[in-house]
Amino acid sequence: MQHPDISIIISTYNSEAWLEKVMWSYEAQTFKNFEMVIADDGSKQPTLDLIEKMKSLVSYPIIHVWHEDNGFQKSQILNKAILACNSAYILMSDGDCMAREDFLQVHINERETGYFLSGGYFMLPMPISEVITKEDIISQQCFQLDWLKSKGLKSSFKNNKLTAKGFKSQLLNTVTPTNASWNGHNASGWKSDILAINGFDERMQYGGQDRELGERLFNYGIKSKQIRYSAICLHLDHPRGYKTKASIDKNLAIRATTKKENLKWTDFGIKKA
Repeated sequence: MQHPDISIIISTYNSEAWLEKVMWSYEAQTFKNFEMVIADDGSKQPTLDLIEKMKSLVSYPIIHVWHEDNGFQKSQILNKAILACNSAYILMSDGDCMAREDFLQVHINERETGYFLSGGYFMLPMPISEVITKEDIISQQCFQLDWLKSKGLKSSFKNNKLTAKGFKSQLLNTVTPTNASWNGHNASGWKSDILAINGFDERMQYGGQDRELGERLFNYGIKSKQIRYSAICLHLDHPRGYKTKASIDKNLAIRATTKKENLKWTDFGIKKA
């Protein structure tokens, strides 16, 4: 294969039913010159079996980066995945976020030297998450508002995320009050910039390690662009058993230091001090 234009890092942990849907969503992408790097935080055999199976079913290359399960160590496995990427440009998303067919094309079109891109996601309730099939993904009907409403989706302003196109999506990107932060489920940037700040801070467990990476990118001089109404992914529902107050508080303290001291580099990242 030619050199990929973009590497997609997908983080996962023991949720192969959702990961399979996500992998099919990348098979349906209109932009084809990419590789997928799966950042696997210690999944068991069913996930490993799924990835082996999918390698022969999809048209894009898959690199599986895995380490032993040692609790929630997403920052560690993401740093390993960053090093495994063969492209100069990296998009990060999660194994529970299905990408609409134009997702990669939007990231490719909007990428720019000196910037990272900040997207959002559209939350699906559990009953809809469960009924989506491979056929629904390949046909893209699961991204259609009418189809989702037929499965029980309620009306909401947020539904504009699914229907906004062209000028309307650009307008909503401009007026949204949400910060254009680095969001681990939908953000992309240059590998050289991520390496220049030493990747993720591996002291950080659940809660905000993606934001902290973005805050160091800002300190390094990188700006961000808002694409939450144009780069669309559907977030499949799941319980969050690893969310603890202790990990959130610890991470907030690390982020406060990053801000106060204007830190660009972490000593707890890809390269160890």
